[in-house]
Amino acid sequence: MNKNFIITLAVVVLGLFGIFAFTSKKDEKKNTTASPSASLSNNVIGENKKNVTLVEYGDYQCPACAGYHPLLKQLVETYKSDIQFQFRNFPLQQIHQNARAASRAAEAAAKQGKFWEMHDLLYEQQSSWQDSTAANTIFEQYAKQLGLNVDQYKKDFASSEVNETINADFNEGTRLGVESTPTFFLQGKKLDNPPRDLAGWKKLIDEQIAAQKN
Repeated sequence: MNKNFIITLAVVVLGLFGIFAFTSKKDEKKNTTASPSASLSNNVIGENKKNVTLVEYGDYQCPACAGYHPLLKQLVETYKSDIQFQFRNFPLQQIHQNARAASRAAEAAAKQGKFWEMHDLLYEQQSSWQDSTAANTIFEQYAKQLGLNVDQYKKDFASSEVNETINADFNEGTRLGVESTPTFFLQGKKLDNPPRDLAGWKKLIDEQIAAQKN
């Protein structure tokens, strides 16, 4: 094959890749624009008597997040009096088609005091909706299952307020260096290699609880 042709082909491919990357970044930015007055989500659980906070930036369609979910539930149950666990939305909608809708469902449920119940259902039933072309309908069934006012849920699901809360979370995560999910921050410090078992998490949290006494 002619050498000049190969060089030309490589330039064209790189150029197309650059256009794709630029477009993807532009679309992501457009989809995550939040007004200056938009508030971050405030979905927290735990009494936090020891003043230790663990924050997760998660994507409901992310398989790794779903894998961590049972471990985190166990961790929260173990430390529910001592720490505060917080979830923030980081839907990777470029690769997960239903991730933003799932975040909308959780935030809409939060409006009726059922965030954690919806959060748990979304992760535990992830395989039922992740590839669905009718995920919104499935989420409405979850709302009914949780005893929500479905009409109000649907209004909140579609609202700009809920969408901007998700955007505010995403933008804050981006500012803090979140690039993938799940990403955890313990006492404000990003965990580059989060534990994959309860013993590992207990060690980290016990260290932070002990540090608050000094």
